[in-house]
Amino acid sequence: MSELTLTVLRLGLLVVLWLFVLAIVGVLRADLLGTRVTARRTDRAKAAPRRDPAAAPPEPARARRATLVVTEGSLRGTTLTLGQSSMLIGRGSDCTLVLDDEYASTKHVRITPNAAGDGWTVEDLQSTNGSFLGRDRLTAPAPFEPGTPLRIGKTVLELRR
Repeated sequence: MSELTLTVLRLGLLVVLWLFVLAIVGVLRADLLGTRVTARRTDRAKAAPRRDPAAAPPEPARARRATLVVTEGSLRGTTLTLGQSSMLIGRGSDCTLVLDDEYASTKHVRITPNAAGDGWTVEDLQSTNGSFLGRDRLTAPAPFEPGTPLRIGKTVLELRR
């Protein structure tokens, strides 16, 4: 084998070893620093066209008055009014309620109004750590009754009328 070939093989092996070391450093850095939580943009509300309230169909009275309240966790005291559209909860910036909770998945749960419009259904979106409605783990979509705690990691939510 020529000396040039041997030198090229040595340099190739050195490059591969350095790439391996850099990959290990990247994984360690991600584990030590955790997930980066980005601030949610509020420009969406300014860019949305204004709708005529008279043209919108009226919501059922019971659904309009319900609120989702964060009772435990870093967002304690936060309230959201539930309407006729579904609500996505998780760590992702595209969620309606963005949780700063290391045990929450990017898209953790979805709360949707039921067909009659007088209540809500909660479903776990195959989250890693699961969700608990009351004392039971959510395995299938379940009715979300007022006063029942919904636990997502360290965060506890409650539906109130």
